[in-house]
Amino acid sequence: MWADSTVTRYLRAQPFTEEESWTRFLRYAGHWALLGFGYWLVEEKANGRFVGEVGFADYKREMQPSLAGMPEMGWVLASHAHGKGYATEAVRAASAWGDAHFVLAKSACVIAPENLASIRVASKCGYQELTCGLYRGDRVTILVRDPRPPR
Repeated sequence: MWADSTVTRYLRAQPFTEEESWTRFLRYAGHWALLGFGYWLVEEKANGRFVGEVGFADYKREMQPSLAGMPEMGWVLASHAHGKGYATEAVRAASAWGDAHFVLAKSACVIAPENLASIRVASKCGYQELTCGLYRGDRVTILVRDPRPPR
């Protein structure tokens, strides 16, 4: 999945190498071991076919505004799964898990402004645009989800 340029086009100029994909996988395992949260694999219920990944991370991004103390929701789907509603279903399920485990903490997501499909998924799942920012010299849209009921 990470070697597919269709999947990575909003993340970086080149698809991930096998080494970079492996490092990502190890980072996911480290999140669970050290922080008690991380990413899950997403699969089709009917046949167990791999669909993608969804979860929370703390990447310690050096960006403004800072996301310090706010779990960052992320998702990525294999190209064969795009446009089928899997991302929305997975993000909703992961958000429900986060609501139960993060004790009413806000969560954020960082999305390339051109990635309209992911911005739509985030919006459907309760994320609201907070601001635009810069990360590694690229413009990003920062969205935040607050699970607390409005006052």
